[in-house]
Amino acid sequence: MAGKVLFETTKLYNILNQYGRQSRLAESNYLCLIDARPAESYTFSHIITARNAKWDSEGWFITPTDVEFESIRYIIVYDSSTHSLLESGPAIDCAESLEKASRFPILILIGGYEKFSALYPFLSTQKILYTIRELESIKPYPVEILPGQLYMGDYMQATNPQILKDLKLKALVNVSDECSLMFKKANCTVLHFRIADSVEADLFVSFERMRGFIDSHLSTSSSVMIFSNHGISRCSALTMAFLMHNLKYTLKEAWNHIQQCKANMRPNRGFVQQLSNWELQTIGQRVTDISEPNY
Repeated sequence: MAGKVLFETTKLYNILNQYGRQSRLAESNYLCLIDARPAESYTFSHIITARNAKWDSEGWFITPTDVEFESIRYIIVYDSSTHSLLESGPAIDCAESLEKASRFPILILIGGYEKFSALYPFLSTQKILYTIRELESIKPYPVEILPGQLYMGDYMQATNPQILKDLKLKALVNVSDECSLMFKKANCTVLHFRIADSVEADLFVSFERMRGFIDSHLSTSSSVMIFSNHGISRCSALTMAFLMHNLKYTLKEAWNHIQQCKANMRPNRGFVQQLSNWELQTIGQRVTDISEPNY
């Protein structure tokens, strides 16, 4: 039995916004999101792609027969406001029924729909059925690195006015090859580094200026997004550098944090070496062995 664990809202937000060529929500073995609230609450509004739980006449959860739970990486259930595994309620009941069918722990959303929809109202919907094409065409949001404060994404996300509005973004760190006039229209302050995604490129010289820029905006409760062309290499290196300085993370800790937020992040080898140098400068020693295959 895989068990059940509580799950933070920011982690669900990031799971919903993973993508490669298209949204990962189109993958049949990626995510099953179950809304355990009453049908009328679900119909009024629910988290995007969630299915409503069904119950028999005695109040027992009916396991869907069209889902291969054993092969699904993330099975997440929520009700209105569960906060503890010691509570009783539909989310707990649902999770206990599903434990036997999954290889992975069943994840119970902390705070349920009330908390998630308050933080991410733009990820709520009344839509119930999706075609594969519709799932593939879902436009992901930037991943959340520090809840409500720091985001990381790509150029298309940074130039999407709706995303800037939804995330209340007022400051951007641009390490893409482009600079759009849209940023001025959106009233965003932009720090732009013209640095190629090349192993020879010097990103290290940008770390201190980037850190100061982000600090100045976070101190005024303004959220910030770091982005590059594809949201994979340059922006992830800059984001790690920020975490290493401000949270005193080692390179390994920063790497693991960013990888949990965005699974396909990958700084190029030159940037990894520069991050190792930054680790030496920020904490006084090289703790992380970048010769390990993970890096």
